[in-house]
Amino acid sequence: MDARRPGAATVREILDANRYLVLSTADATGRPWASPVYFAHIGFSEFFWVSSPEATHSHNIAARPEVGIAVFDSHAEIGTGQGVYMPAVAGPADGDAAARGIEAFSRRSVAHGGQVWTPADVAPGGELRLYRAVAASHSVLAKDGRPDHRIAVNLADADPGA
Repeated sequence: MDARRPGAATVREILDANRYLVLSTADATGRPWASPVYFAHIGFSEFFWVSSPEATHSHNIAARPEVGIAVFDSHAEIGTGQGVYMPAVAGPADGDAAARGIEAFSRRSVAHGGQVWTPADVAPGGELRLYRAVAASHSVLAKDGRPDHRIAVNLADADPGA
């Protein structure tokens, strides 16, 4: 893969290699808030995390479900980092999405040394809920020498040279 022309493989690698996403929300008045949350994903476009319904970002999502998501390696050397940027719509997971999401979240948690999660752990009315965001698109840094130049990535496209 050409590092100057990142594509779908880059997105997949970043999302699989990192444990936290930065969730950007805003309250009803537009005041921004960013929160790192441990996450799992399904299909690189559906993201799940567990949070208190009383957390600032949870209140913000209830008021304004449009969010921004960034995933990146915070240990990358200066000038070498790459990230995935996604606009998304978020909310508490329910129904089939909740069942699939808690399974994916639990599997990833256990793989990273965390606990097993069950639907009972995130049931409505409890201290924690499972949240879901669906990304509308993905972009990455172009790495073409221009500062902060992002390019759209279609995950359905095969990467040249992949």
